[in-house]
Amino acid sequence: MTPKTEDDLARIVAEADAPLRIQGGGTRPIGTPTRGTVLSTSALSGIELYEPGSLTLVAKAGTPVAEIEAALAVEGQRLAFEPMDHRGLLGTTGTPTIGGVAAANVSGPRRIQSGAARDFMLGVRFVDGRGQIIKNGGRVMKNVTGYDLVKLMAGSYGTLGVLTEVSLKVLPKPRASGVMLIEGLTDDLAVTALSRALGSPYEVSGAAHLQKGLDGAPVTMIRLEGFESSVAYRAEALGKVLAGFGDFTLETDPAKTAAGWEYIRDVMPFQGRDGDVWRLSVKPSDAPGVVASLSGAEAFYDWGGGLVWLLAPEGSGVNAASIRAAVGRIGGHATLIRGNTSAGAFQPLSPAVAALQDGLRRKFDPRQILNPGLMTQGQAA
Repeated sequence: MTPKTEDDLARIVAEADAPLRIQGGGTRPIGTPTRGTVLSTSALSGIELYEPGSLTLVAKAGTPVAEIEAALAVEGQRLAFEPMDHRGLLGTTGTPTIGGVAAANVSGPRRIQSGAARDFMLGVRFVDGRGQIIKNGGRVMKNVTGYDLVKLMAGSYGTLGVLTEVSLKVLPKPRASGVMLIEGLTDDLAVTALSRALGSPYEVSGAAHLQKGLDGAPVTMIRLEGFESSVAYRAEALGKVLAGFGDFTLETDPAKTAAGWEYIRDVMPFQGRDGDVWRLSVKPSDAPGVVASLSGAEAFYDWGGGLVWLLAPEGSGVNAASIRAAVGRIGGHATLIRGNTSAGAFQPLSPAVAALQDGLRRKFDPRQILNPGLMTQGQAA
């Protein structure tokens, strides 16, 4: 089922007498496979409003992300939360849509500076489990009515309603970008260096560490964006702050810096490789210890260490139980992005949070027909 209008979608949901499997572009099937007839929002496509001077954009849920990025690029603007493209990692086809980005709260390396996808969502329209059309929030930055419900929909994975429209705040593109590269650091030292950089006044917009860079050696990456002179000044000043961690090089070639952060954003180190891929959300200072306790797994760090991407090869002895135990001890979250979901893709919730989540789902979807069986950690993503 691929409705072409919001009213058609509402009618389909209202008349449904069996579960529905909500799908946008079909590029990120994360979570326990849900039963039901596929209901696609891909035909609900198109940019409905774009006001560059107001930094606002409104698009139907099925609008391709590439179409939005192309329109923004003409005006020198961008989606600042840098959404990931899951296709290479998950081996999927299709087209990433803005509704899918919003429903999964997909946020990239720049989240540490700019915020997550939900922080840029000004308003939404969606169809709840009764088939009712609900509008929440607004189309401009001045209107913050219903902000909490807008954020609730971000990361709900279609379990509370089917998104039909998303209103977003956009930001200007920087004039220049520079990436400071430090080679040879251990995980502990790298996370310490990244934390020091993020704690500085030099406006770091990307902070990552690879155990194995393209040449096989560890590399630590720190991104600075802005005017060319500002990037140069801040890199020099930050180099003095990080002098104890070794020498660094500064890469300013636009194509190379963009490719480097796309490599991190889209988890390219683990693309085309066998094994389960996990996404761990932890306190940065705890990250190296968690990785060290999972011997046999390979990892790299984003968000200054707050996000760990983990590859657990088959036969490594690293499994869902060991990962969840390691993360659970320090109050983190572990999400299985690719692999066998028999143990559940999302971090088990505490009884209190599980009861809250169940209550919300019953409120928005009393018949339990929207993505049944898909349990999410929602706002923790």
